[in-house]
Amino acid sequence: MTNELQHVARWGRQLALSAVLLWALAGAAFAETVANPVAQLNGLDKITGRLTTFDVYMGETVQFGSLQITPRACYTRPATETQRTSVFLEIDQVSLKGTISRVFTGWMFADSPALNALDHPVYDVWLLNCKQSSDVPPPDQR
Repeated sequence: MTNELQHVARWGRQLALSAVLLWALAGAAFAETVANPVAQLNGLDKITGRLTTFDVYMGETVQFGSLQITPRACYTRPATETQRTSVFLEIDQVSLKGTISRVFTGWMFADSPALNALDHPVYDVWLLNCKQSSDVPPPDQR
């Protein structure tokens, strides 16, 4: 085999090994993430000063003031890992005329509530925790 062919063969083996290693590391990272069926949120009405803590199941929509909040995914890491709790939320606002407009779509993080926060003049909403169960019955059992 010529030097060029040996070099190409060695490069191909290194590339294949790198791909396998990357796949293994990515799989390990995803394996350490726990999907949870319940998001525990805090909501603040800035006008009244009322703070409300509520549990919401994934895919369920709850009303908080004029906001409709729907969590789509809520992830935590095991207790043995560095804690990172995140939720993907869709938040809509219902106007006095009954029209609905999206005011927030994105990730919120329990350890950094201001990182991707809802920017609303009347309400604040942030993630407290992701949970495996709740005292609130699931939507189909109410």
